[in-house]
Amino acid sequence: MDLESRIFHNSNKQKESWRSVLTLAYQSLGVVYGEISTSPLFVYRNTFSEDIGHTDTNEEIFGVLSLVFWTLTLVTLVKYVFIVLRADDNGEGGTFALYSLLCRHARLRSFHNCQLEDEELSEYRSSRCFGADVPERSLNCRVKNTLEKHKFLQSVLLVLALIGTCMVVGVGVLKPAISVFSAVSGLELSVSKEHHRYVEVPAACLILIGLFALQRYGTHRVGFIFAPIVLTWLLCIAAIGIYNIYYWNPHVYKALSPYYVFQFIKKTKTAGWMSLGGILLCITGSEAMFADLGHFSPLSIKIAFTAVVYPCLTLAYMGQAAYFSRHHDIKHEYEFGFYVSVPGKLRWPVVVIAILAAVVGSQSIITGTFSIIKQCSALNCFPRVKVVHTSSKIHGQVYIPEINWLLMLMCLAVTIGFGDIRRLGNASGLAVISVMLVTTCLMSLVIILCWNQNVLLALAFVVFFGTIEAVFFSASIMKFFEGAWVPIVMSVVFLSVMYSWHYGTLKKYELDVQNKVSVNWLLSLGPSLGFVRVRGIGVVHTELVSGIPAIFSHFVTNLPAFHQVLVFLCIKHVPIPHVRPQERFLVGRVGPRNFRIYRCIVRYGYRDIHKDDDEFEKDLVCSIAEFIRTGNSSNEAEKDDHHDVMAVVGTCSSSTHHIIMSDENGKGQKKKVRFIVPEKQKMESDAMEELKDLMEAREAGVAYIIGHSYMRAKPGSSTLKKLLVNFGYELLRKNSRAPSYVHSVPHASALEVSMMYYV
Repeated sequence: MDLESRIFHNSNKQKESWRSVLTLAYQSLGVVYGEISTSPLFVYRNTFSEDIGHTDTNEEIFGVLSLVFWTLTLVTLVKYVFIVLRADDNGEGGTFALYSLLCRHARLRSFHNCQLEDEELSEYRSSRCFGADVPERSLNCRVKNTLEKHKFLQSVLLVLALIGTCMVVGVGVLKPAISVFSAVSGLELSVSKEHHRYVEVPAACLILIGLFALQRYGTHRVGFIFAPIVLTWLLCIAAIGIYNIYYWNPHVYKALSPYYVFQFIKKTKTAGWMSLGGILLCITGSEAMFADLGHFSPLSIKIAFTAVVYPCLTLAYMGQAAYFSRHHDIKHEYEFGFYVSVPGKLRWPVVVIAILAAVVGSQSIITGTFSIIKQCSALNCFPRVKVVHTSSKIHGQVYIPEINWLLMLMCLAVTIGFGDIRRLGNASGLAVISVMLVTTCLMSLVIILCWNQNVLLALAFVVFFGTIEAVFFSASIMKFFEGAWVPIVMSVVFLSVMYSWHYGTLKKYELDVQNKVSVNWLLSLGPSLGFVRVRGIGVVHTELVSGIPAIFSHFVTNLPAFHQVLVFLCIKHVPIPHVRPQERFLVGRVGPRNFRIYRCIVRYGYRDIHKDDDEFEKDLVCSIAEFIRTGNSSNEAEKDDHHDVMAVVGTCSSSTHHIIMSDENGKGQKKKVRFIVPEKQKMESDAMEELKDLMEAREAGVAYIIGHSYMRAKPGSSTLKKLLVNFGYELLRKNSRAPSYVHSVPHASALEVSMMYYV
């Protein structure tokens, strides 16, 4: 699957015309808004589960409606649609997109093996920047310098981003449970109150099992029906809302005034404050608008929300409030459910549509969880997992088997364990508001560091929206023992896993840097050891971007022989979404030209697809051949460990490549390799000889030297370090997958070398 050309083609295609924008807006309904569109199923029910009453004055129901309306307007419409959607990372959104923006603009070295050459990538600085350049003595510059100087602040920022990610995973567990459970709750109106729970829980579990079982087939196989389902659901609840407004209370629109908010708080006091945990469920799914920017354009998402989703949801909430304002005999929380306000003749069709909409909404949450875990894994913040790309046409649709079944087990556990919407809502609400608080904090820094705006503007943003979200958070955390403990426990577990993996990976790289050897070591010891050069290409996998890894020196010291062409290969991810194919490879020479030793650094973005087949090997050899052809190499050995002479080389499929490699099988089993060079291209005799040696080495075959480093805490280390290294990182390393390039290496061509490090 080669999606590289499609990624950049699609990003330009999205800006062609209004027709394409409207098409994307329609498609976004099924992917982005499935989650928030199902919120009317449980918002009023969870809100009135508190002891706030429902009197004849209707102050309570009108106050709740006013709170829902203004929460939806201020948080979702103003914050996300008008502000946060502008903070895209080259078209990508989400918590890690904000973090990667900050890492680039403030030079936060939270990721290892970064290079100055990475800053020359076309997308590294191409994110939108509002405002003029900031003077060095400005307050913005001081904030930037403070972050760059203090590693503690960088660690706090990383932990904050990881907490937001953990809470997104928590939403991926809880939101499918409450959406599906709320959708099937319509059965309680047709089954006796004593038995409906025995029907709802099994039905919800069966739907959830089927939902997770279908993930392996990918969203694209049934994606064409997602948008019609969500659009039908939105129009359905809007129509029911209009009917209820007209039939029960045409004057319910008056409740949209913020006056009823103050009246509600004044009358209900503590009970009203506690009910905010149910009200905030109306904005679940707001983060999905930002997280799914990679699949749609910001304009299409804005149009879909403002023209369809926002008015339909407003009418739905107003219709429910109009119905309840004329029914004061309601005494139980389940009687505040959505289906009570649905006309009896339409109830069963609406139940079916609601279940389908809940499945669609849950699908988007699950695939979004897969996507963010892939980002974390690419940036060494999550153990390596198997990532399956389920679509060859739509970039970003991935499936992670281990995470899928883990999410299913946790989702079933909370569904069976809680068994009611109220506690599921408490848990889901805390996870949602925690993600929003993290986004608010990161956005305030983006306004300062990336947009170069006044610090007072960032302060106003974090104070205004942070205060609103902090009030909701305080109401949610008070329900700790009523279900809110679940996302906290899950976030602690996932945060421990992610931080242990990040800490261990960073320490391992630091040890690799400390133990690397210089090229002078190879040049000085070569004659005395009597190195033998065997036929073929030897590819040494390493994470180092300069110097010779200790694993290779350990290998040649015990076995003084290596291949006629030696390549130090580093496959790394940079903190941008995509790296263009024309900028994929960095190729340089290690030592003199006659040594035939090269360094090749392959750069991927955190949303890029790593080729794990023969095409990658072909691209690798082609990149070296192109490097030789262009003559960008230096005949001198690298002068030190930090300044290699590197040249940017594209992949074979990129338009900048001039050399074409052809593999042909002769009459025997030997592979014939030849490089097709442009006829007008003049090459030096040394370069032609170098190409000939590379061609002969390719014909002889490619061998892979793969290093495995193990870490143990030094005797006398602190208990925390022993837990992180010996039990945390090493346990995760043993149970995680090997890097993708290791799986693609033929078994007969692989040679593994192991070393032990003591931290």
